[in-house]
Amino acid sequence: MNDELCKQKHALVEKLGVLIESKDNLAPVEARILSYIILTGKAGTTFEDLVTKLCASKSTISTHLNHLLDLKKIAYFTKPGDRKKYFVMNQDAMIQSIDDMIETWSAQKELHLEIKAYKEHANSTISDSTTKFDLAFHDNYIQFLDEATKSILALRTKITNTINNI
Repeated sequence: MNDELCKQKHALVEKLGVLIESKDNLAPVEARILSYIILTGKAGTTFEDLVTKLCASKSTISTHLNHLLDLKKIAYFTKPGDRKKYFVMNQDAMIQSIDDMIETWSAQKELHLEIKAYKEHANSTISDSTTKFDLAFHDNYIQFLDEATKSILALRTKITNTINNI
């Protein structure tokens, strides 16, 4: 890999690491490990590569790799005649993340439908039109959730089909 690509990868590991750290509530080094694995792709990365590239101690890398394996966010494979483990993203982790997103959006939609129904009922009892609830936000947000869910379901189908065709 050339120097420019290495620098770009290192910068992306940091940016993606910060995002993953906050989104998945992972330790900083753990999020960088996951980021590095994501950006390495199907070739996988070794324990030694992670120690070198992330400038972390062997014990730190080992602890976080084991935790990521326990969380099933990563998997590993070996190559014949090679004692090293090559770490890659666990495809099922992406599916689980999408499923979690869909579940959250579904719960939000149900709540907004209930709130909207309450406000509609309240509006029917209010005679002064200036104090009635505006329902446009709920309509727009529910529409957004429906469209976002449809889009993420399409992505889930593509990922599932790719996994099944491997």
